[in-house]
Amino acid sequence: MPDLTATAIACPNIAFIKYWGNRDHRLRIPSTSSISMNLDGLFSRTTVTFGPDIVADQLILNGEVAQAAALHRTRALLDQVRTISGYYYSARVESENNFPTGTGIASSASGFAALAVAASRAIGLTLDEPALSRLARRASGSACRSVPGGFVEWQAGKDNEDSYAFSIAPAEHWGLVDCIAIISQAHKSTASQEGHLIADSSPLQAARVASSPVRLATCRLAILQRDFDSLAAVVELDSNLMHAVIMTSTPPLLYWLPATVQVIQSVIDWRKGGLPVCYTIDAGPNVHVLCPADYAEEVSARLVQTEGVKDVLSAHPGGPARWLPDEH
Repeated sequence: MPDLTATAIACPNIAFIKYWGNRDHRLRIPSTSSISMNLDGLFSRTTVTFGPDIVADQLILNGEVAQAAALHRTRALLDQVRTISGYYYSARVESENNFPTGTGIASSASGFAALAVAASRAIGLTLDEPALSRLARRASGSACRSVPGGFVEWQAGKDNEDSYAFSIAPAEHWGLVDCIAIISQAHKSTASQEGHLIADSSPLQAARVASSPVRLATCRLAILQRDFDSLAAVVELDSNLMHAVIMTSTPPLLYWLPATVQVIQSVIDWRKGGLPVCYTIDAGPNVHVLCPADYAEEVSARLVQTEGVKDVLSAHPGGPARWLPDEH
């Protein structure tokens, strides 16, 4: 009989080459492969407890009973581990984030990566990293990238078995810092998973998908060679392409706020002035500003002084999702 309770922790990630749109929505097989970096110091901490005395699955998120949509996705992942293990107890899930939730900082990625590790461990499964990545992917596509550590590539694959993420370089490979300009902490009105459903309605998505392998290869090489200039160019291009698709979908979406544009323009100006810096934006208004670690203090100070920026979070490359054995 397994212990039936376990706690795990996982970092969110920032995508350098974006995931937007699915080839298979049910399995979350993406339209393109993607590359990301885990964010150290930011985390979701999740405890899962199965038991015969728990009458129905429960999800407590940041101290509050979660909305039905979040519980539905959580239950779907729990159902997978119940099916694999043969134990069909209901579960209580308690999860909290130490950073803003639902604002484009990949809280669903870290949350479901931590859930995959905690739920499988609690119910007695010993899954390898690809299996955990696939499990997390079924709940939230980008969550599969928060399972491995450091700099991570998610190969799109063609089916459930070959669509998973793996590390292409460990966290200590390159001293990058993500300075996250917090413009809004409000939960975004349109969730990423809803945006994925309409991505193909954009007349630009097909071109974005077709040209993605070139950007993927450029980004991978830039990381392996620690070439910031090459990374900056491809990261900004890929971010702009994703948001062009988002803005031209039916219905069109717009995650940016006026301060988002202000930060973009500032980063471009700073780079022209010689500061090694670039921006990327996930599905939300907040801007991820990347730079070598030696420049992080200056970049953060400049961001704090930028109109519309309420706070700045800084994160170095982070490690893999992991079980916390001493918690119980």
